[in-house]
Amino acid sequence: MVRGLSESQWHESADAQTLAAKLAESVEQNLVETIQAHGRASLVVSGGSTPLPFFQQLSKAKLDWSSVDVTLADERWVPEDHDDSNERFVKTNFLVGDASAARFFSLYRDSDPQTAIADIERALQNMILPFSVVILGMGGDGHTASLFPNTEGLEEALDMDTHAMLAVLKPATVDQTRISFTRAALLRSRYRYLHITGEQKRKVLEKALNVDEESGDDKPLPIASFFEKHLPPISVYWSA
Repeated sequence: MVRGLSESQWHESADAQTLAAKLAESVEQNLVETIQAHGRASLVVSGGSTPLPFFQQLSKAKLDWSSVDVTLADERWVPEDHDDSNERFVKTNFLVGDASAARFFSLYRDSDPQTAIADIERALQNMILPFSVVILGMGGDGHTASLFPNTEGLEEALDMDTHAMLAVLKPATVDQTRISFTRAALLRSRYRYLHITGEQKRKVLEKALNVDEESGDDKPLPIASFFEKHLPPISVYWSA
């Protein structure tokens, strides 16, 4: 259990595979319920290595995948055939078999990101909004999506009053320019999850959520802004 979270928000498993199965079961139920109620459902997933077992589990779900829209919480500004492409990772490890019938919305265009962002946002309007399910990850520096600490434009991307769905960011700690959903867009969703593994990330999350108590002079990490008490709750799925 992480200090700063309610018992209903914290879901813990002994290992990553068990955790992935439990998360996949919850997300499948969310998607089925949304399809039954609205005819379609939308799913926002994250890249990185942590979601791999979850993707493998969820891709086997027995649901109407042709009624599911899928996109990413963020993307590196690289083409799909690049090794660092989150889109490539999702299509290779998740949107396979029956799940390949889902409709994928890319965050990349073969042009300048600032020029392309308006076109991408227009395309995203064809998804079911608000999003049915959003699954976030978190880095060891407390970033989520591509909302990295100490990045130009971060304050605007975290602003809950923004009407922008997307932000173009150039974090100093990574190689590529990133495109990321804003905090407001990610939290305008019916079901919200944070999927993390490892003791180190648990400690990062706990420190982020209790920074005012422990070191009031510290600048809050981006992930902490998603757990502010006036915002919709996020369910955290964690394993060692």
